[in-house]
Amino acid sequence: MTTRILLVEDEEKIARFLELELQHEGYEVAKATNGRTGLEMAESGGYDLVVLDVMLPQLNGLEVLRRLRQSSQIPVILLTARDAVMDKVAGLDMGEDDYMTKPFAIEELLARIRVTLRKKTEPVSKRPVLQCGKLQVDIARHQVWYDQEPVSLTYKEFLLLQTLMENQDIVLSRDTLLERVWGFDYMGETNVVDVYIRYLRQKLDDAYSTKIIYTVRGVGYVIKGEPS
Repeated sequence: MTTRILLVEDEEKIARFLELELQHEGYEVAKATNGRTGLEMAESGGYDLVVLDVMLPQLNGLEVLRRLRQSSQIPVILLTARDAVMDKVAGLDMGEDDYMTKPFAIEELLARIRVTLRKKTEPVSKRPVLQCGKLQVDIARHQVWYDQEPVSLTYKEFLLLQTLMENQDIVLSRDTLLERVWGFDYMGETNVVDVYIRYLRQKLDDAYSTKIIYTVRGVGYVIKGEPS
């Protein structure tokens, strides 16, 4: 079955170039030139991945992503400007799967598309509900509870917590977490793991006056079998 990609890009020359390159790789491509149309097409289903520009008329890419994530987990690769750091952070928080900074090499975009699509087909964990003391993580539903109270996490916070929970009592290095949560070809800030560990601690350790995520200096982070 042919993989279908939705390309949401308002710059005609870039859109046409990407369309031709994607078709050359064997993908079926549909295009939208504004955010509102792109959102409607993405929500209609039938696509395997969305390549979404941030700077779009009618609805910008971040708003499209925010609305799309309310009803769909279709993989999204965001196209951002080189210096748009906040766009990248916001996109990660809202559930983008990856991002590319303009200008970019088409070979890199194609590689990221392959990686993202491969992740989509990976089997769901055989342990859909992970537990550590009072902390529960429901993988299938993307929900977290502490002492039976729901904990609201962003997409990347959830993936980071899931990775730590799946490896209880095993210290994971920053490089390992970066690869498993953000992808082996992540090209962003190297301290992103520390930043998101801090976010998790604010929502778990600090919020519930407990100790869940431990730092092993010079090594990485770990969740121990029975948090205090």
